[in-house]
Amino acid sequence: MRSSSGRNSSGNNGGSRGGNSGGRGNSGGRAGGARGGAGNRGGAAGGGGRGNHRGAGNDRDDKQGRPSKPRPEERRYDVGPGATKDGPKSGRGASARGGAKGGPKRSQDQRGGRPAPGRSREYETRAEERNRERYAGRPKVSTPKTFPGAEQEGERLQKVLARAGYGSRRACEELIEQARVEVNGEIVLEQGLRVEPDKDEIKVDGLTVATQSYQFFALNKPAGVVSTMEDNEGRQCLGDYTNNRETRLFHVGRLDTETEGVILLTNHGELAHRLTHPKYGVKKVYLAHIVGPIPRDLGKQLKDGIQLEDGYARADHFRVVEQTGKNYLVEVTLHEGRKHIVRRMLAEAGFPVDKLVRVAFGPITLGDQKSGWLRRLSNTEVGMLMKEVDL
Repeated sequence: MRSSSGRNSSGNNGGSRGGNSGGRGNSGGRAGGARGGAGNRGGAAGGGGRGNHRGAGNDRDDKQGRPSKPRPEERRYDVGPGATKDGPKSGRGASARGGAKGGPKRSQDQRGGRPAPGRSREYETRAEERNRERYAGRPKVSTPKTFPGAEQEGERLQKVLARAGYGSRRACEELIEQARVEVNGEIVLEQGLRVEPDKDEIKVDGLTVATQSYQFFALNKPAGVVSTMEDNEGRQCLGDYTNNRETRLFHVGRLDTETEGVILLTNHGELAHRLTHPKYGVKKVYLAHIVGPIPRDLGKQLKDGIQLEDGYARADHFRVVEQTGKNYLVEVTLHEGRKHIVRRMLAEAGFPVDKLVRVAFGPITLGDQKSGWLRRLSNTEVGMLMKEVDL
């Protein structure tokens, strides 16, 4: 039977041979460790000798006091916030330690590369007080209204124009550069001017700009529709064509139930009032179908005035548009808005009207708009309407 010292020496030799011979050291180390027992440090190091090129069983470094490089599996990763000894929460290696791409940055002092010490709250308070004392006697600088971040009133002019439908903001800036925009009677030559759409008068090419709060529509009213927004008797009315609008609209003037043609709808009260007031003389054009023959002086009679129950009524213009045998299509233009005015004038002259259509209300024409169709007026049309009544 061999002694324990013999087994220890065999373990030491096996561990040394395993550390010096790379791959062979692993098996040799395990053999030496098995023979030498668990208490022999050289045999255990020989089993893991694959990471130390000097040999895991060679303890010369420990005897000479030389610091050995840590093995990869022994390097510490427990650095940075939230890390543990098993490894960081996110990242690997240098990325977790900071400084590498993707890792957390740590502020360092410029002199020695050491982390900069944090400032205390008392220090920050004193620094703020010194800054206040330094700038206490200086006059306050008033920033212009167009300065970003300053407290400003109103909206930028190009934004108001873009919302009104004059194109993109860049296109509206080009309108300003071309000196085509004026505010309160003065042509605007600079960008970024702030306006109040509800108070300032804005015009493009001499036509007033309607802001987003106002809406303007033209309806080709069919025959049989009552010129009211609501009807207690359940008849078809103008409100049936605008019931899906968020803003309440009202009609400008009236048309007889059997009269077709253009009628305006808006929520601009002042414009609606002026369009129907005789003072501004907004002209309306009608096409009437009558049966002749008609005298040659019918137009002169209408222009001179026809005596009606409520006074004289005069036409501004009269002409024959089309004639087919005894059927005549005549055009009557007038600026009055009394009830059944065109029908009563022609009937008093001896020519009852079979069919009547209003084809124009001021600058707004019916065109090819189909019966029962509602369309939004363009900015140019709205501007022309406002110009017609000095708005």
